[in-house]
Amino acid sequence: MYQSYSMELAGRTLTVDVGRVGKQANGCAFMHYGDTTVLSTATASEKPREGIDFFPLSVEYEEKLYAVGKIPGGFNKREGKASENAILTSRVIDRPMRPLFPKDYRNDVTLNNMVMSVDPECRPEVVAMLGAAISTCISDIPFDGPCAMTQIGMENGKFVVNPSQDVWNNGDLQLTVASTMEKVIMIEAGANEIPEEKMLEAIYMAHDINQTINAFINKIVAEVGKPKHTYESCAIPQEMFDEMKNIVTPEQMEEAVFTDEKQEREENIRKITEKFEEAFAEREDWLAILGEAVYQYQKKTVRKMILKDHKRPDGRAIDQIRPLAAEIDLIPRVHGSAMFTRGQTQICDVVTLAPLSEMQRVDGLDENITSKRYMHHYNFPSYSVGETKPSRGPGRREIGHGALAEKALVPVLPTEEEFPYAIRAVSETFESNGSTSMASTCASCMALMAAGVPIKKMVAGISCGLVTGETDDDYLVLTDIQGLEDFFGDMDFKVTGTHDGITAIQMDIKIHGLTRPIVEEAIRRTREARLYIMDEVMSKAIDKPRAEVGQYAPKIFQLMIDPAKIGDVVGQRGKTINEIIERTGVKIDISDEGAVSICGTDKEMMDKASEMVRIITTDFEEGQILTGKVVSIKEFGAFIEFAPGKEGMVHISRIAKERINRVEDVLTLGDTVTCICMGKDKMGRISFSIKDVPQNR
Repeated sequence: MYQSYSMELAGRTLTVDVGRVGKQANGCAFMHYGDTTVLSTATASEKPREGIDFFPLSVEYEEKLYAVGKIPGGFNKREGKASENAILTSRVIDRPMRPLFPKDYRNDVTLNNMVMSVDPECRPEVVAMLGAAISTCISDIPFDGPCAMTQIGMENGKFVVNPSQDVWNNGDLQLTVASTMEKVIMIEAGANEIPEEKMLEAIYMAHDINQTINAFINKIVAEVGKPKHTYESCAIPQEMFDEMKNIVTPEQMEEAVFTDEKQEREENIRKITEKFEEAFAEREDWLAILGEAVYQYQKKTVRKMILKDHKRPDGRAIDQIRPLAAEIDLIPRVHGSAMFTRGQTQICDVVTLAPLSEMQRVDGLDENITSKRYMHHYNFPSYSVGETKPSRGPGRREIGHGALAEKALVPVLPTEEEFPYAIRAVSETFESNGSTSMASTCASCMALMAAGVPIKKMVAGISCGLVTGETDDDYLVLTDIQGLEDFFGDMDFKVTGTHDGITAIQMDIKIHGLTRPIVEEAIRRTREARLYIMDEVMSKAIDKPRAEVGQYAPKIFQLMIDPAKIGDVVGQRGKTINEIIERTGVKIDISDEGAVSICGTDKEMMDKASEMVRIITTDFEEGQILTGKVVSIKEFGAFIEFAPGKEGMVHISRIAKERINRVEDVLTLGDTVTCICMGKDKMGRISFSIKDVPQNR
């Protein structure tokens, strides 16, 4: 017999079945929200994984295409690697839940969320988020829950709680907020320039709803939750810390870590570590955990100096941004390029333009999204942090950073009608010391403008950090955190936007939530910083989009035709359009509405292709003058092709002013001739003349 629990959530019924399926998992929640069904499980290994200094949590979001009645495309008719949406959803689930596990827990934990049915009115992502939290809370895995998540959309200026897929895709806000019983623990947002005050209102609307969900989860846990199991702690022994302080005093550790040069700091720590290795040569148990112990010693040192003395490792003021630099056009022959530098963080972004046919095809659970016109990709090579390792393609972090920068810029992009291009921006990390995703946003914005993409407004991004003490009132917010402050701090609060509002937010924390004053201060600080970056740095490199695309970028000319004539341009089995492409070397895209985009680098050939399309789609009229090629000769006249699939006939009597006996006496196959349309003959056929073309035209 299984237990079933229900609550009303945003006008729909959320139902959780416990004990119905997945009984061998540590925790399992069979989730139903409308017709959306997600199976969420939480499992943990019996023993800790040896030789690691981190919590091995794996979060999976599995999109089964049978959930929307589709068979996977391609040769292999089964689901393959996770889609970008699945990876991003996994990250959104991971970020709020990871801090709630014990810091000294080293058992492998997997949270699996399998989407089995999708109701477009109930997005599966939010169901999976709740399922992951519930399955973990009712399991015997140590977890300081509950936590809940709510999504907020916006339609016609009004907030919508847990919106349908359509409202989520087309509204002005895509906000996900996770909360514990007291505090906000995660924020993820994409927005169409939402003002800061409005964003705060939406965040705390979601936070309030989360409290009702948390109460619902607590009720389930009280009735069917398992006792939490004991585990082998991997905490550093206090005895070891005391001995380390005798070898390297806190003052010596301060001197080692407080420098603005990352390489110098790492060299200082390497020397300190060697001292410890020499001192602990006889203690194999301590040597095994020395790396984590040194990390913790650094962390305590940095946090104490920042919080108590307001001293940052590189000597900056609490609200001071690192030295900034911006430039464009540093890479020749590409369509657009820019480089943005903030301290030891440096991003080079390259923009490529292509016809709309180059848009990325998307195959997923959202049937309304089948393609992406703007693609932002982020790369993080090992040399950017002075390390060496082989490149194995983008990981989840790289995909997440690229998606954040993409989300930041989408609201200011021109429409397809205004700018009929597919756009790809690639951010190459040259150097990294914190917040490369925000540097990517700045670099991408400038590269787009340099490429001649008519973006509506400039966008910049910045990240704030946090160090907290023993009480909620004991904290310090840091503007523009570098890597060390990110590693040892409690928060990475990234915000992008224009002068008028926010376009994206991503907040990660390592503690059990943020109070409202912290959230408000972080949003205020990021606004001040991004305005400074745009006004004082980016705008001095390039202040507006270039009027035209660059020399090496494809040019696109667009004309409208009668949708009923699309078949004439395409021809039987694509014969006509392929002929145009072969003759001119251009690319041609045709929308269902009759928008014909002609793309190429040779203006003469583009004009030729455009004229061919115009001729094909225009009915012949008396007095119309056309130039074409002789493609067939008969006894009674010649057939002239004016464009692929568009021909006319010149009777032998209209070829020359004098009488001729044979067409071949004047015309040869392949000749280019100019004709005038004479209208319809006695039999209603359109006829043409060469001899009647006006001489003074």
